Amino acid sequence: MRLSFFAVLLLWVSSATAQQKLISLNDIWRDGSFAVRSVPGFNALPDGEHYTELDEDNGLHLIIIRSLRDGSIFGTLYSGKLAVQEYEINKAQNKLLLLTDGEHIYRRSVLYRTYVYDAKTGKQFLLDSEKVLHATFSPDGTQVAFVKDNNLFIQDLSTGKRTQVTRDGKRNFIINGNCDWVYEEEFEFTRAFEWSPDSKYIAYYRFDESKVPEYTLIKYDSIYPTPYKYKYPVAGEPNSEVHIFSYELSTGHTQQMNLLESGETTDMYVPRIKWTQDPDQLCIYKMNRRQNEWTLVLADRSTGQCVPIFRESNKSYIEINDNLQFLPDGHSFLFNSEQDGWNHLYIYNWKSKRMTALTPGAFDIDEIAGVDARAGYVYYTAATPTPMQRQLFVVDFKGKHTRSLSQAEGTHTITGIAGNKYFLDRFSSLNTPPVYRLIDAQGNLVRTLEDNAPLKKKMAEYKLGKMEFVQVEGAYGVKLNAWRILPPDFDPNKKYPVLMYQYSGPGSQEVADRFPVRDYFWHQMLAQKGYIILCADGTGTGFRGEAFRKKTYLQLGKYESDDQIAVARYLGSLPYVDKSRIGIWGWSFGGFMSSTCILKGADVFKMAVAVAPVTNWRFYDNIYTERYMRRPDENEAGYDNNAPEKMASLLKGKFLLIHGTGDDNVHFSNSVALVDHLILAGKQFSTFYYPNRTHGISGGNTRLHLYQMMTDFILKNL
Repeated sequence: MRLSFFAVLLLWVSSATAQQKLISLNDIWRDGSFAVRSVPGFNALPDGEHYTELDEDNGLHLIIIRSLRDGSIFGTLYSGKLAVQEYEINKAQNKLLLLTDGEHIYRRSVLYRTYVYDAKTGKQFLLDSEKVLHATFSPDGTQVAFVKDNNLFIQDLSTGKRTQVTRDGKRNFIINGNCDWVYEEEFEFTRAFEWSPDSKYIAYYRFDESKVPEYTLIKYDSIYPTPYKYKYPVAGEPNSEVHIFSYELSTGHTQQMNLLESGETTDMYVPRIKWTQDPDQLCIYKMNRRQNEWTLVLADRSTGQCVPIFRESNKSYIEINDNLQFLPDGHSFLFNSEQDGWNHLYIYNWKSKRMTALTPGAFDIDEIAGVDARAGYVYYTAATPTPMQRQLFVVDFKGKHTRSLSQAEGTHTITGIAGNKYFLDRFSSLNTPPVYRLIDAQGNLVRTLEDNAPLKKKMAEYKLGKMEFVQVEGAYGVKLNAWRILPPDFDPNKKYPVLMYQYSGPGSQEVADRFPVRDYFWHQMLAQKGYIILCADGTGTGFRGEAFRKKTYLQLGKYESDDQIAVARYLGSLPYVDKSRIGIWGWSFGGFMSSTCILKGADVFKMAVAVAPVTNWRFYDNIYTERYMRRPDENEAGYDNNAPEKMASLLKGKFLLIHGTGDDNVHFSNSVALVDHLILAGKQFSTFYYPNRTHGISGGNTRLHLYQMMTDFILKNL
């Protein structure tokens, strides 16, 4: 088809106009213009050939079964008016747990109004008249366990009989089957019970919080504010006393596991429990209070007797994850360790005491994507060929043959599927929105489930700045990985202000070849207004080996802030940077860092924004803080020499401090302490509090308000 000159001109003008659109805060926080699509409710079924997903049609909420191979609809498990947020399917695929009306307690614990739905009859009933925690089918699908009022219950679906396993649950005193606050936050799990593989037993945690100090948050919800009290152990304070029990369904017998070895006390952690391939044996992870020694014990579910099978120690600390998997031979397990200075996979045989290294090399593995025990292969992702990427690999159990299954540069986040015939690959790169692809065990594309084409089209309408990876000078002779966004009309002959963003917490990574990086569209909006945006991962961040990550041990904030200050100085030396206009911002640990940098780097930074910052590690919880700092009485200088509240007199630049008064994680008292020291030092600054908002400072219009405030502050002061 031929177009006239005027038609071509019109198309060119329309295209040029579309390219000139500018991002607004309403685009980001009100209208959802840049929403990233995913695959809602994706849940692969045990047959390895089908999956389920959430959908809606004419006001009905659906759970549909589709073929993994071609996406064709195989059936519908649920069609109804319940607004399902989460769901679980039993083994026979004839009953579902439908979780609705979620109500967060803390970060990971959510109370749900929970229904049991019969997929054959279409009938449903409430599991309990009140919202409950952690409703979970037994492996055989005939029972449901859940937690209510700090007690563990089991519901028999065939008889309707309900069994109350524990009766001593009491708020702020005893918790059964659910984690206390600090375990949930720092060991990253909240359901504290596990069904045995044969469905005959259930193992569960009992937390005795009676000796843990109580913290009071104030809810400004009436004329007389309401106190909210919960147990929060700051650095150096007592923890919950933790015990593990097994409950036998047929007899009602409860057996405590005998965790303590000679010389041990209850002042330790139990960060995981996991059933082995043998249904009579429960594996229990033990960790000392300092978190530099880790022991695995096998517990007999009937007698409670425990036998240690593996120990590991580290000169600084060990972090727990969910990579450990027991193998069918009954005396081996797959796990990851930093014993050679990098995070790698190993198989350990506790009978022969033989350790087999599977993934040697100068890189860190990330996650296990699947284990084919029959064929003897492990699928995993690793931060290679650069620390910013994640690629999928497969290796045999002997560690002799490794193959790459994903060659596209970027980040591959892999969801394993039973049978390892297929994998769900969420692929993105620095400038490429996520594409959800189904791949086979050779890494070949089977089909694309979601390509985010609407987002790509939307982004093409806007005038975006160039985003790229760079390396910048740190404080200790190491090149730091960084990303930057240049203004869309960048001219190297002009000088620009710079806003630095960072997080910098131990093992974190903000500079990764993935989309989107933190606050991508807000940072692009600021670039459109003439700012260079840069984020550098400094000393202590992850996926560059143990030595780089653990250098900050006992001195959180020192090396990290030294690096950010050095990066700012380096940027100030560039011909296109106005060194008198360099600012920094961050949230949480990043807020701790931006506070530290505006004080330590008073001659470098003109401005800083700190959101929900820690201002002295004495105020923060003991599991996280002591892992990196030990107890305050063991490391007083480490705590005080790097605390922003102790540096308040150094402030010169413009400083905005923001916090939610309902923050159960980094308490508002952190900011109160810093404000008090700034006042005593005679320093002027800006501050804002968000009533009753938690650490995420969200809800309703809150995020729009927050980012409008930060934008206005940056435009005025940088």
